[in-house]
Amino acid sequence: MEAQLPTSRTPWNKGKLVGQKAPLKPKDVWSIRVHLQMEHRARELALFNLGFDSKLRGCDLVALRVRDVSHGDRIANRAMVMQSKTRHPVQFEITPTAREALEAWIKRAHLRSDDFLFPSRLHSSEHIGTRQYARILRSWVEDIGLDPADYGTHSMRRSKASMIYKKTKNLRAVQILLGHTKLESTVRYLGIEVDDALDIAEQIDV
Repeated sequence: MEAQLPTSRTPWNKGKLVGQKAPLKPKDVWSIRVHLQMEHRARELALFNLGFDSKLRGCDLVALRVRDVSHGDRIANRAMVMQSKTRHPVQFEITPTAREALEAWIKRAHLRSDDFLFPSRLHSSEHIGTRQYARILRSWVEDIGLDPADYGTHSMRRSKASMIYKKTKNLRAVQILLGHTKLESTVRYLGIEVDDALDIAEQIDV
């Protein structure tokens, strides 16, 4: 009897894009905002705008409470939260665009100070989870014609940070905004060395 060969297993990454997910470009940000506004998706518009501004990891974003971003009945210009991964506080700005979306969502959902900012519609969870957040983000990029395989929740975290770095080249500022303890982490996270090398190469025309 011939020995039976072991059954080959399908690689976990077959058909999947491995590596860092791409940040959104400014035109993508505006396209998603306009789409959500036109669809009157108040919760998702607030989630998108705050996710973009805050640069928080998905696990920290979905766990925010109303009091984390507000002073009484008003949305704050800045907020500070404790990162669950590093246990270090991080501050972020809340732009007028995000404040307007948050105020509309809080009013529409009748949320109180102690309520989670993005409550789940499932009885088993108090707030939306990171997987649900990932599914919502996938729908955003699909709606504007992007390939969802290229984007993930970290795309939201990287988007504004990448834009700030490209405009200012201030790596230390981006490190603080992302809440990284080491500058090297910020370099790797943004893929700065690769991007800068490509920018330099594109300027050389022989």
